Amino acid sequence: MQQTPQAVQHCHEILLWMIPHLDKFPRVRRFTLGERLETRLLEVLENLVEAAYTKNKKAQLTEANRQLEVIRHLWRLSFELQVISNQTYEHGAKLVNELGKQIGGWLKIIEP
Repeated sequence: MQQTPQAVQHCHEILLWMIPHLDKFPRVRRFTLGERLETRLLEVLENLVEAAYTKNKKAQLTEANRQLEVIRHLWRLSFELQVISNQTYEHGAKLVNELGKQIGGWLKIIEP
């Protein structure tokens, strides 16, 4: 049985942490900014799972990395619009950056 890659597990944990915070967004932001953050993070998870089970991992990992960059900007925008606290922003940004490092490391392993 194949072990779940660390990046997949970490993305899952980010979703578990972030979704309750997104649920607290004001209604005017929940269905725009919050929904986009959740959707993009779910897409990253999907890409990472696909990368774990396919031979051509590069395409999925590159797409996950691109989506993660959009997530970084949306998360920062949430903070700048004062939808989340400084502490929540910092913790979320740290989690997202760690995931980016994991994806980057995975890309380096598959690219000789």
